[in-house]
Amino acid sequence: MKVLVFGTFDGLHEGHKDFFRQAREFGDYLTVVIGRDSTVERVKKRLPKFTELERQKAVQECGLVDEAVLGNEGSDPYKIIEQIKPDIICLGYDQTFFADKLAEELPKRGLEQVKVERLKAHKPEIFKSSLLNK
Repeated sequence: MKVLVFGTFDGLHEGHKDFFRQAREFGDYLTVVIGRDSTVERVKKRLPKFTELERQKAVQECGLVDEAVLGNEGSDPYKIIEQIKPDIICLGYDQTFFADKLAEELPKRGLEQVKVERLKAHKPEIFKSSLLNK
């Protein structure tokens, strides 16, 4: 089973690593899509602290994922799902961008068989990028 997760991962921390460990429980191959700098700037109204290539390298080297890829640039954030064709998409407890329309987008793209799971928070009062990156 192929599992797919998305995120910025701007300063990889224990919360992210727990997210990867939880996602791994749903399958045997974990692909992580790293948000492009341009996407992060558009969504969060600021550039990430680390570049997309630095963030991709950190995720790939953490030892918990099979593949770390950069997301697509442009206006269709769902295209990467069509390319990867996961069995399961795991979402973080606080992911809203892109996740809010996922249930309606998947069937439009012939991906109605893809299951979506919402994962649990891991000490969000400590391990949350918005707190750690202040």
